[in-house]
Amino acid sequence: MTIHQLLKNYWGYDQFRPLQEEIIQSVIDGKNTLAILPTGGGKSICYQIPGLYKPGICLVVSPLIALMKDQVFQLRKRGITAFAIYAGMTRKEVIQTLETAAHSNCKFLYISPERLSSSNFIQYIQHLPIDLIAVDEAHCISQWGYDFRPAYLKIAGIKELFPEAAMIALTASATPNVQQDICAQLGFEDTQVFKKGFFRPNLIYRVKESNDKINHLIQLINHVNGSCIIYCRNRRKTKFIADILLQNNISAHFYHAGLAQEVRDQRQEDWIKDKVPVMVCTNAFGMGIDKPNVRLVIHIDLPECIENYYQEAGRAGRDEQPAWAVLLYDQQDLSDLKEQVEKRFPPLEEVRTMYKSLMNHLQIPINYGKGHYYKIDLTTFVKNFNLDAFKITHGLKLLEQEGYLSFNEQVFTPSKVIFVADREWLREFQEKDEALSKLIGNLLRHYEGIYDVETAIHEKTIAYWLKTDEVTIRQQLKQLAFYGIIEYHPVENTPQVYLLEDRVALEAVTIQQELFDFRKEQFAQRTSAMTEYATQQKHCRSKFISNYFGEKLTQDCDVCDVCKKKIKSRQLQD
Repeated sequence: MTIHQLLKNYWGYDQFRPLQEEIIQSVIDGKNTLAILPTGGGKSICYQIPGLYKPGICLVVSPLIALMKDQVFQLRKRGITAFAIYAGMTRKEVIQTLETAAHSNCKFLYISPERLSSSNFIQYIQHLPIDLIAVDEAHCISQWGYDFRPAYLKIAGIKELFPEAAMIALTASATPNVQQDICAQLGFEDTQVFKKGFFRPNLIYRVKESNDKINHLIQLINHVNGSCIIYCRNRRKTKFIADILLQNNISAHFYHAGLAQEVRDQRQEDWIKDKVPVMVCTNAFGMGIDKPNVRLVIHIDLPECIENYYQEAGRAGRDEQPAWAVLLYDQQDLSDLKEQVEKRFPPLEEVRTMYKSLMNHLQIPINYGKGHYYKIDLTTFVKNFNLDAFKITHGLKLLEQEGYLSFNEQVFTPSKVIFVADREWLREFQEKDEALSKLIGNLLRHYEGIYDVETAIHEKTIAYWLKTDEVTIRQQLKQLAFYGIIEYHPVENTPQVYLLEDRVALEAVTIQQELFDFRKEQFAQRTSAMTEYATQQKHCRSKFISNYFGEKLTQDCDVCDVCKKKIKSRQLQD
């Protein structure tokens, strides 16, 4: 099939979005390709079409577990075989997945970057027919970037194992320095770079300094009809604001990573189906959600950088209709953002204290721990050792960048089921309960060995098969467990530490000062740019953002707050 036939057969589209066809052809031609497409710009198709066109397997490196799961689900829905390997899977589950991929018509294998550090994993994938490597969130490979992840540096080594494989790197936002670094770190030569403009003509940017954010928030929501996202910096604030909105007769949910999975799923479902128009959330919400009719995105706290702000604000107006991206800030926000530079990059003595506290909390002796995973309850850890939660999170990331450990804030452990009822009782039960009988039949039909062995399941996929929703499936699984038909262990998302080296003596904990200073300076520059965006009143907001990413706009947007003031001023002068 041609690439156009693949697009029509699997996605139902008659034509590609701007730049997609050129990017796809570049990949098919075997050229090193860097694609920079804004949030909602259709990045996935740029590697999925070439992956289907080529005869082998496309290896996709992605740091976002939720996004991996969703991509696999969407591909399978279209009849395309895909698998994912992520943190939280046992060694047995990983090997089983790789063997299934090797002996099936698998077209896509999604992996988290940490897997590239496993020699066993590398040995297994060498035997797979990989002819395309896709690097999602490619900015994570650059120390110039806002989300550097050391594990990404291993990707270039994977390319050496498959010298004939094409490679594509994709990101939604990258400054010119980051773009160059991505190409250098991946060993790209004669790179084909494709950039869709950062200017969104239908997105109306507004910035308001306010000492009464809540009042402004309510006014904005009442003024703009449609779905709304409100981003907050911390979890506690999401509930606080959602409660105030409810008190003002505005239907709202709050959402953050600390909520139970089924609660998050239900709230996300309510929002997507327009049952609840407003979602108050941390940045844990939004990845992989392509809701076209979001009319309003409000940031009630100052984001850390333009990259984060652009990506989150860009979730508004994906249907190309007018939408608003509003930033509310006060002087305390500006002070807090400035203080984050020191909090994010603590001095060596503080890092050593965190390291010692962590090792003691996990009860790991000196000269032990390398290659082991440890679950960590951050709330208990912070409380027991009287530590600053914000500093701990970034201290752990610093230890990761220095090669002591790998820290995953969310490790996905899939739901698991095993049947415990004998076959006679199972048959009797199915005759009594028609609804649950359908679920039982589905489990037995699609999950081989589930009657005898605890098996990982995916509630979203089961819901699709049974033409219902994920929340209903979870409730029914709990009912089956209550009646003694199955044992059901719901999905878990827990932080996890993986030791890359044995625990060392305190004085042996060091940092690479030059790199430390470099990353700190880069972060300071990003926070400074965010502050300038919020406080400046001279330049068009769209033009400011585009210029930050290296795109020079020749004219103003004429719809942001700065442009509106300029237009009004000229009218008064006339």
